[in-house]
Amino acid sequence: MRFTFAEAMTDPSYYAPLAQAAEQAGYSGFTIPDSLAYPEESDATYPYTPDGDREFLDGKAFIETFIQAAALGAVTETIRFTPFVVKLPVRPPALVAKQASSVAYLTNNRFALGVGTSPWPEDYDIMGVDFKRRGKRMDECMDIIRGLTTGDYFEFHGEFYDIPKIKMTPAPTQPIPLLVGGHADLALKRAVVRGDGWMHGGGPAEELDELLDKIADIRKAEGKTNDPFEIHVISMDAYSVDGCKRLEDKGITDVIVGFRMPYVRGADTEPLEKKIEHLNWYAENVIAKVNG
Repeated sequence: MRFTFAEAMTDPSYYAPLAQAAEQAGYSGFTIPDSLAYPEESDATYPYTPDGDREFLDGKAFIETFIQAAALGAVTETIRFTPFVVKLPVRPPALVAKQASSVAYLTNNRFALGVGTSPWPEDYDIMGVDFKRRGKRMDECMDIIRGLTTGDYFEFHGEFYDIPKIKMTPAPTQPIPLLVGGHADLALKRAVVRGDGWMHGGGPAEELDELLDKIADIRKAEGKTNDPFEIHVISMDAYSVDGCKRLEDKGITDVIVGFRMPYVRGADTEPLEKKIEHLNWYAENVIAKVNG
């Protein structure tokens, strides 16, 4: 099993030392949050808080995702970085392909592209993109990114995008994994059909089991049961050795662990030293025993 360290909405100067500490402690991955802007007024709700409250985001610092990944890649050697997740349909896919290829190339293939649709209509408005049919737009974006990150000539002619035959270099020497976030049935199918894996957004254990069953059914129906497929989950089981074994038995390849609830209003007051202490404790008491 692989272990990914997650921290978000904290002091941006903490990320580099946290990435270095996580790498040294034995984590294989590091998530990078993505957010474009915070609107003063919105009727939208957040899908991963019990009451849909989103005000905890007000004033929180987010470094642009690809810039953050490149910066952290420059001060580490082995750990892989994964946006969790890039709001893909609001961005030009050719630009995302160039950004992802560049980061993967500079980090020696230590980059996986977590993607999802944004729940905020405002993200679409400020980027000049129609909120409607965002799922279909995302499908085209994924196909374009898959094609343009190979380093070969690629063209695309779809409903939303029309790209002549072009080549982007340099390209990474390995394919960039596309990991799809989201709990809706369409997101799960997209992960199987167009992606290389799925990223879980958290929730009750029984809900996770239902989602895993749906993914298994989709993989079987699509004839992909034996294909490599990453499953990244957030689960309380990940915080014990026995729990990790249970997750492994369910086919989980990666667990995402954090040691602070980020969905709170106001600044993060936890010192960097305490964050490193938490990640080291987990590495010694869980990672070492699961993978030792």
